Amino acid sequence: MKSTTRRTLAAVVTGVAAAVGVAAPPAAAAVAIPVPVPLDGAETALGMELPEVAGELPVPSAGAPEGPRYVEGRLLPERTLPQLPVHGGLPGADVRQPLPRVLGDDFDHAVVDAPAAGLRTLAPGLSLDAPLTAPNPDALGLPTAKLPQVGLLAPAVQTVPAAGLGVGPGL
Repeated sequence: MKSTTRRTLAAVVTGVAAAVGVAAPPAAAAVAIPVPVPLDGAETALGMELPEVAGELPVPSAGAPEGPRYVEGRLLPERTLPQLPVHGGLPGADVRQPLPRVLGDDFDHAVVDAPAAGLRTLAPGLSLDAPLTAPNPDALGLPTAKLPQVGLLAPAVQTVPAAGLGVGPGL
């Protein structure tokens, strides 16, 4: 097999692998570690029913930053310092509390359930431009002076938390 054929085949395989990797959702974004809170010993010692408490701690993972974009007429790329995406989540909680039958015999437990919610963030980034323009053909191919430009790419946070409250018998 010729070296050009091998290079072309390697480029095609790399492109397909990159496209498949981008299309697949990140599996590690939804990972949360359950954290039980043991209150059985205190319940036995006090001789009363205590709430059941459990939590979830999400595991953050860093993503791949978008590379710099080159723009015509600029010497430096548009995103000199790219934004780093971090995927993780908000911690979750599950609390089951006994009630002293305040609402009647059918309502002796209350439940608050707030599952771990996904969280996507982008770290701040920086965009710079040099105080020189691209080579100018009117000035014998020399760059001309201009004002430098600095831009701050704002951080972003995106999440959708949820919670539920329930009252019932022996939840």
